[in-house]
Amino acid sequence: MATPTSAASAAAAEAPEALANIHVVCAEPSIANHFLAELRDREVQKDSLRFRRNLQRLGEIMAYRISAHLSYTDQTIQTPLAETTGKLLHDFPILATVLRAGLPFHQGFLNYFDQSPSAFVAAYRIEGTAQVQVQVDYLSAPSLDERVLILADPMLATGKSLVQTYRAMLRFGMPRQVHIAAIIASPEGLAYVAREIPEANLWVAAIDEKLNEHAYIIPGLGDAGDLSFGSKL
Repeated sequence: MATPTSAASAAAAEAPEALANIHVVCAEPSIANHFLAELRDREVQKDSLRFRRNLQRLGEIMAYRISAHLSYTDQTIQTPLAETTGKLLHDFPILATVLRAGLPFHQGFLNYFDQSPSAFVAAYRIEGTAQVQVQVDYLSAPSLDERVLILADPMLATGKSLVQTYRAMLRFGMPRQVHIAAIIASPEGLAYVAREIPEANLWVAAIDEKLNEHAYIIPGLGDAGDLSFGSKL
């Protein structure tokens, strides 16, 4: 794969600061920074259970952050002592993820949005080609018409798999609101997704330095799927 041009890299590097719909969860100190640091640490990565749990925890944190941008309905509630009012989620978002690396991250969202329907996509890179190409083999989803969609994938590298996945999902309907969540993003991939899906709110734990010549995020954390579930052939 050709290395991104300096002009493209410069444009990508400016994108996070220029676009209001990009939210960086670890921009300020919080427990999310601790979970992210453990995900990156190659010694901690030897414990796959802990790795999956940290992906799940960051999914929970992002679910909470995204929940502030959803719609709520005032409702009368009867407690054991009196009536009061509370705000209930208007409708639970549809949670979509890319197999297999996205499963623990998706579970974090599902822990909070526990009444949400889910969508699953099997997408992968075609290795050995001159340019990054993505194959989508499987897609299962409920109707997306006028629903809130949260599409979660731990690593946003080139952004091509996310964009292709989103476009494939549109045959199930047009969502009224879209959130895309990733743990780590490259500036190039973030700029690409922001350009190709301008209606989406983008949520990332961290924006890393760059993509290398193999289109892997640097410093990144490695292969999230392998670290979660074991090496593949």
